[in-house]
Amino acid sequence: MGEVVSSAPGKVLMTGGYLILERPNAGLVLSTNARFYAIVKPIHHEIKPDSWAWAWTDVRLTSPQLSREALYKLALKNLTIQTVSPSDTRNPFVEYAVQYSVAAAYATFDHNKKELLHKLLLHGLDITILGGNDFYSYRNEIERRGLPLTPESLATLPPFSSITFNTDDADGGNCKPEVAKTGLGSSAAMTTAVVAALLHYLDVVKLSSSKDHRERKDVADLDMVHKIAQTAHCIAQGKVGSGFDVSSAVYGSQRYVRFSPEVISSTKVADIAVPLSDGITEIIKGNWDHDTTEFSLPPLMSLLLGEPGTGGSSTPSMVGAVKKWQKSDPQKSLDTWTRLSEANSALEMQLNLLSKLAKEQWNAYKSVIDSCSMLRPDKWIEQASEPNKEAVIKALLGAKEAMLGIRYHMRLMGEAAGVPIEPEPQTQLLDATMNLEGVLLAGVPGAGGFDAVFAVTLGDSSSNVTKVWSSLNVLALLVKEDPCGVCLEKADPRTNGITSAVSSIHIE
Repeated sequence: MGEVVSSAPGKVLMTGGYLILERPNAGLVLSTNARFYAIVKPIHHEIKPDSWAWAWTDVRLTSPQLSREALYKLALKNLTIQTVSPSDTRNPFVEYAVQYSVAAAYATFDHNKKELLHKLLLHGLDITILGGNDFYSYRNEIERRGLPLTPESLATLPPFSSITFNTDDADGGNCKPEVAKTGLGSSAAMTTAVVAALLHYLDVVKLSSSKDHRERKDVADLDMVHKIAQTAHCIAQGKVGSGFDVSSAVYGSQRYVRFSPEVISSTKVADIAVPLSDGITEIIKGNWDHDTTEFSLPPLMSLLLGEPGTGGSSTPSMVGAVKKWQKSDPQKSLDTWTRLSEANSALEMQLNLLSKLAKEQWNAYKSVIDSCSMLRPDKWIEQASEPNKEAVIKALLGAKEAMLGIRYHMRLMGEAAGVPIEPEPQTQLLDATMNLEGVLLAGVPGAGGFDAVFAVTLGDSSSNVTKVWSSLNVLALLVKEDPCGVCLEKADPRTNGITSAVSSIHIE
């Protein structure tokens, strides 16, 4: 009964913003090297002999970065959870993760295993959550220290730094200060990491510690983690979203089409009349019809994320405004969505073509990427000295063209719905970025707004982009694409050298 440590990645939704909410539209989502960790171990090493009669077990949730601890009691009969500590430390994502993971164990175990489970639970559940620095904004901290707005400055922060709050928004101290985030999907990564650690600890799944997604043999176990994490995340959010953020936290980078929302009809799970383990059985056996296909960036390309420092945007309110516009102008909105969907498909097709060309014509591919990485895009076509190279350049320019189409239709949609999907300052920044040497793509990820910008760069050109961004008051983050989804870790990341590797990460 040792400790179990799992981790799950944050994400960047490259294409499919808004459209991904409705089947059968697809989105391309990249998982990143920013990871959330969950550590699960027993609280009590001994259980008192008379404790078999106890109907409750203790749950302790610690979040060192927020200097918070919450205590709960979990009823072992009906799995209700009650707060013992002050209510301002509550974390609904973790609460539902605990309830549904334990319910999944009761729902899938036979009588003997249920007795062992009961015994294990009486030792209590001690859960610690840690989010990599990239999930949070440390821009103010860097400015306060008088450091330049560069990834090198970010790399000087200790791993799992304490999280600063956006206090400037808290008018007169009435509203709770918000944690400043970078939009990588911290709640989905956290929920997934906690569910994975609990299910492994309770012996419902056996997760792999392999970081190579091609070696993974635990697909059925990942499916179980996905169902429970997706449900916990939706119920905690109070709505059934598209689920791409949880899916990429579980399976890694992918092309994603959402599941039918009916799989998690809230009545099934939140219905008081139905015992939770029955509701969970229905969820586990439900028709999960989402579609995930492996996808990652073509070779010699890098993902770069920048934080413009204009404050975050509220995704739910922007989504609400877009939905309202769809209802009020069905014809115009359908037209925009169709064109946006075509542009998304075109980009996906060109990227897949580039991956294929890299496999089949490596020398020509590498030669083109190397030379284009040092040239502005309007000079790329001059590198097409032979048919193999020309094919690569055509695909690069096709991808660029598709990205411009995506941005154009996203802007139209934002204007029509009255929300800043690609606000004017972001437009200027992205246009400038798309014209830099070696930049293939630039856009606003996910629902857009002021959260972040992304770029996809060729070869070693990202350091050049980082410098230009810094001069434009944009902080390039340390995040990179990493196709690996949820996995088991060998030890607590604060002690096992992951941290030193992350903080001294090599910056080109």
